[in-house]
Amino acid sequence: MFLLVAGLVFVTVAILVIVLAVSAGGGSTTGVAKSLEMLNYKASSREVGRNQLGARDRLVAPLQDRLRAMAVRLSPAGTGGRIARSLDKAGNPAAWTVERVMGAKGLALLIGPVVVFAVMGLDVTSVLAAAAAAAVGFFVPDLLVYNLGLKRQKELGKGLADSLDMLTVCVEAGQGFDAAILQVARTVEGPIAGEFARVLSEMQIGKSRGEAFSALGDRTTAPEVKNFVSTLVQADRLGLPIAAVLREQTKEMRVVRRQKAEEAAQKVTVKILFPLLLCIFPALFIVIIGPGAIKIVDAFSGGGL
Repeated sequence: MFLLVAGLVFVTVAILVIVLAVSAGGGSTTGVAKSLEMLNYKASSREVGRNQLGARDRLVAPLQDRLRAMAVRLSPAGTGGRIARSLDKAGNPAAWTVERVMGAKGLALLIGPVVVFAVMGLDVTSVLAAAAAAAVGFFVPDLLVYNLGLKRQKELGKGLADSLDMLTVCVEAGQGFDAAILQVARTVEGPIAGEFARVLSEMQIGKSRGEAFSALGDRTTAPEVKNFVSTLVQADRLGLPIAAVLREQTKEMRVVRRQKAEEAAQKVTVKILFPLLLCIFPALFIVIIGPGAIKIVDAFSGGGL
């Protein structure tokens, strides 16, 4: 009886040891896999002592996270997507991301009231001015991104004509359309070259020509680029010869460029009116009428006797 009980105890202990060993080693890797895991391991800021982190990770990064979180809470739903689309129109500059824009909005929200209180002191007027400064500062990054995108869209419209000329020449010379796009991306200067390079990259990773150019149309607001993209997508769907389509688009683009030049020339007379009235005419009046006015004043005041 004693031997039976002892055997049961030993068997139970052995089973427990086996179960514990399997459960302890089941979640960890060994051998080459563990070595690769150690090479790819990157400690987070929470796992490292605060005194071992750099000044940026200890001070700047937490402040940026808090400012970004505050801006996200104060912004309406969909703000991140709207900023991402605005950055697409601006060409996605390296220094501008959605997170950095939101952090800049939070920082400007705090800097505005601090500057107002430092200049005006603390009273009812300064409180109202601080609230206005906070509201203005909160929307300043959005305005900067919008302005950057607006300038880039104008440059896209200006550079499209030269790009179409080169595309037409390359295609009519016998190059394929993809090779012609690559030639434009390498040769033409300006943001239009980057857009064509992005279209070519999207086509190389599996997108169709129509999808890649439709994405280009979504990233731009320039009417010339949108018309060109819609025509090219329709020609691709209908199977029309691309050389003929490019030739017609080039002719139309020359007409549009000439009309825009004429429109800009007609606007010059209106734009020069205000500088003429405010700056040039007063100086002319002073030079021409000034001596006569001085003589008239002297005559009526008795100084000329």
